[in-house]
Amino acid sequence: MAIRHDQGIVLRSYPFGESDRVVIILSPNHGKLRTVAKGVRKTKSRFGGRLEPLTHVDLVLYEGRNLDTITQVSVIEAFPHVRMDLERVGIAGAMLNAVDAVAQENESAHRLFLLLHRGFRVLDSGPADPGLLTAFYLKLAALVGIAPSLGDCASCGGLVDVERFSFPAGGVVCSRCATPDAVKLRPGLTDYLASLAGSELASLPASGGLAADGQGLARRFLEYHLERKFTVAEVPGG
Repeated sequence: MAIRHDQGIVLRSYPFGESDRVVIILSPNHGKLRTVAKGVRKTKSRFGGRLEPLTHVDLVLYEGRNLDTITQVSVIEAFPHVRMDLERVGIAGAMLNAVDAVAQENESAHRLFLLLHRGFRVLDSGPADPGLLTAFYLKLAALVGIAPSLGDCASCGGLVDVERFSFPAGGVVCSRCATPDAVKLRPGLTDYLASLAGSELASLPASGGLAADGQGLARRFLEYHLERKFTVAEVPGG
């Protein structure tokens, strides 16, 4: 048993016993942390609202056998503009949900933490871009090694007549390789998705009316390969 310092972004929490809460935190150093905040559900809790989801916190933890106990917590960033906008709250919640699905315990998660932190900062800086969540999903897929093929056929590598998307195959497929369950794509959608995947979150390409289709496809791709349902978020401006 020991005292240690850490930091992270609060993903979610749930009641534990009569007055405590288990708080799930993404730490860049240790991945997914399962911690307990003693007495946090009491009116006079010294933690207040510092352990709400979407909060970047600095922690002092007492290491336990099963759960580390939070003994001190201070807020590094609260992303206040996100919290005042229901549309942005929905997008941030979808980001949290996706990260929660891939984060592992006791594993370094620097890149995953930076992606989530960058997403929140972009959300906090102004109105959400229609393609922000889609770009986030695509970058997350690349980070965990399941990035979809968006140029050549995922089955044969061909470049001709690549107009459908296959979730089992892992991306776009040509007419020869397409199975009956492959999704017919709108013209320009794969180019738009490829542009999102290669752009910074703070400077995304114009959607050209493809934002809703792009977000739906990226979300369903992650759901298929991670075998988990994700939060459906409204597309800004949609």
